Amino acid sequence: MHDKILLSHGEGGKRTRDLIAKVIARYFDNPVLSPFFDAGLLGRIDGEIAFTTDGYVVTPPFFPGGDIGRLAVCGTVNDLAVCGAKAVAISCGLILEEGLLIDTLECALAGMRDAAKETGVTIACGDTKVVERGKGDGIFITTAGVGVSVDGWRPAPSEIRPGDRILLTGTMGDHQVAVLIARRNLAIEAPVLSDVAPLSSLLLPLLPRFAGKVRFMRDPTRGGVGVTLNEMASAANARFVLDEERLPVRESVRGVCEILGFDPLYLANEGKAALIVAGDAAEAIVAALREHPYGREAAIIGEVQQGAAGVRMRTLAGGVRTVDYPVGDQLPRIC
Repeated sequence: MHDKILLSHGEGGKRTRDLIAKVIARYFDNPVLSPFFDAGLLGRIDGEIAFTTDGYVVTPPFFPGGDIGRLAVCGTVNDLAVCGAKAVAISCGLILEEGLLIDTLECALAGMRDAAKETGVTIACGDTKVVERGKGDGIFITTAGVGVSVDGWRPAPSEIRPGDRILLTGTMGDHQVAVLIARRNLAIEAPVLSDVAPLSSLLLPLLPRFAGKVRFMRDPTRGGVGVTLNEMASAANARFVLDEERLPVRESVRGVCEILGFDPLYLANEGKAALIVAGDAAEAIVAALREHPYGREAAIIGEVQQGAAGVRMRTLAGGVRTVDYPVGDQLPRIC
């Protein structure tokens, strides 16, 4: 094996076979993948099927608290989890740039392997392509995920009612700030780690435990909590009112945002979920979330009220302002 990706690694010959068999497949060895058929044969699956797909183009591919491989698995698993589904299998499509170090590829594959092991999902199939130097960005990953609904739960925005509460499972903006610091080599005294994490073990046990009380869940990735809540309010045709003093933000993240002029409400997260739940169950659900390592800073951040659909915020100054979609990006795309 060479120590870098060559164009010939993508031409379908011996080097392609060696890359797949001697590097990639070593990290994903399982009975579904190992026959190297043209598709992963999953066997019979009982229950309602959920299906999602995503692409991951983060720069740099390794950042404090995570990497592009872990991000790809967690992002796919989380898209299924917020729809009430446990991930069963994931595909892995790799777009590699000529000159990428094999060691770098292996670090990303290890991140995928470890995240898949943590959440119990199988990497069932994959594909690898190589592009010429200068026509990629080192490594891109595309995924598709198949999951099975837990307890028959489905997102139900139409069931949202005034008096319901808005929950967030943890602090805002950790992921995007961590990537920004790594990308710009910023000298920040307080460390900021990405929150990238699989949320299925945090969210899915809530559904049977609080039957009928969890209305809607989303993971606030690109666009952050602000954009996600606007999308949720639109889907529910409901008025969401947030309480600014309840919004959880780490002091280190807040400090970076104040210096650079960012609003943490619109920064990407990769290990958090926003939930709309029945008001009479909100405190109990928050307590349940806080029992899990990925939910220790869960909080009620607002409520559903009567009025025109949209998102509002009670500010620290005592007023109310609109939380709208941002116009343009706060910084270059990171996911």
